[in-house]
Amino acid sequence: MSRWHNWAGTASADPQRIHTPRSAAEIAEVVTDVAVNGRRVRAWGSGHSFTPIAVADSDAIDLRGWTGIASVDAETRRVTVRSGTTLRQLNAELDRLGLAMTNLGDIDAQTIAGAVSTGTHGTGARLGGLATQIVQLELVLADGSVVTCSADRQPDLFTAARVGLGALGVITNVTLQCEPAFALAAQERPEPLEQVLEGFDTFAAENDHFEFYWFPYGKNALVKRNNRLPAGSATQPLGRAREFFDYDIVENVAFGTLCRIGRAVPRLVQPLGRFASAVLSAREYSDTSHRVFVTHRGVRFVESEYAVPRESVHEVLRELRALVPRLENPVAFPVEVRVAAADDIWLSTAQGRDSAYIAIHQFVGMPYREYFAGFESIVAAVGGRPHWGKMHSLDATALRERYPHFDDFVEVARRCDPAGVFRNSYVDRVLGPLP
Repeated sequence: MSRWHNWAGTASADPQRIHTPRSAAEIAEVVTDVAVNGRRVRAWGSGHSFTPIAVADSDAIDLRGWTGIASVDAETRRVTVRSGTTLRQLNAELDRLGLAMTNLGDIDAQTIAGAVSTGTHGTGARLGGLATQIVQLELVLADGSVVTCSADRQPDLFTAARVGLGALGVITNVTLQCEPAFALAAQERPEPLEQVLEGFDTFAAENDHFEFYWFPYGKNALVKRNNRLPAGSATQPLGRAREFFDYDIVENVAFGTLCRIGRAVPRLVQPLGRFASAVLSAREYSDTSHRVFVTHRGVRFVESEYAVPRESVHEVLRELRALVPRLENPVAFPVEVRVAAADDIWLSTAQGRDSAYIAIHQFVGMPYREYFAGFESIVAAVGGRPHWGKMHSLDATALRERYPHFDDFVEVARRCDPAGVFRNSYVDRVLGPLP
């Protein structure tokens, strides 16, 4: 049996059994057998979380055989999708139906269940994460029962399960509120970092989707502004040659080469970082929404991301900029900054507050622990909440202070899974031990 690794190589597992169900009934059978025999089970998606959230030591449910759109309500534009479907597959199928998701992140390799369970999000000051687009969920609970929840039907379970960490049950179907397909006009260009920071609040408010990448040791940030075009507008996609050069060659091959040089010769990281910041290029184009949202990530890295109150973003970035030059080991990867609107989902990182997301990265194989620990110390001062699928060191004691409904979630988890069938070491750490 081959050993399982996540995408970044930060977590691995060698489960005793791997189940590959092809229906909700088969998923229920697996869960029932695991529970009756006192074992534990975790569902696998694409392995794109940096944390060990998907690690299964006893039993794993591989959802890659449970995919595709199950039903479409043309009148309401509600689409029910099987939980093992990747966002890439979902976007393609929605496109064929003339539909789209309202907002997306920049990676589409995750399964829909994995993405919503860990709080995946995109950017947009008036928009929430992927979980805010869910109108109904179907799950298999620890006793093997299949339940459906929504805002009107088992609302506490629904509020918990939209970002459920896989701790409540195995999601079998996700019903999404979609909308007519739309196009985005994309503007990407380098701008002086000081200018970006000064205009941050205005830029976030004026654009449908706004984010920027700060390259340590450089003076420029790469700023991305994506805005909706009126329905029926003609699009002007990047030509295939330009797309191949910009994304495949520059952002993956060339950048990956710079990172490997820096890993081999750390003293070159700072000048290479200044060089990368100085040669950023501008581009403007328009295309179908998911083709603008999503970009290919071919260079492997490790990542930590925290959501902070939006008003504290300047304080956090000021401290982070002061931290980087003091580190023993240099930083080869940029810092990404995004925004999201407040929501009411109990374990959503944006629960109850408009948020800014600050994500730090390091090229795989390069030292990162001092950097990540310093970052965590900075965001702790403003009540930062870690992305559930990205690297952090917090436990239940610390997280309880940062989530007003933490204990509400834990109580629903206890009712759904009193014996801890869906637990692993990561879930035990972040939710606390079973009573």
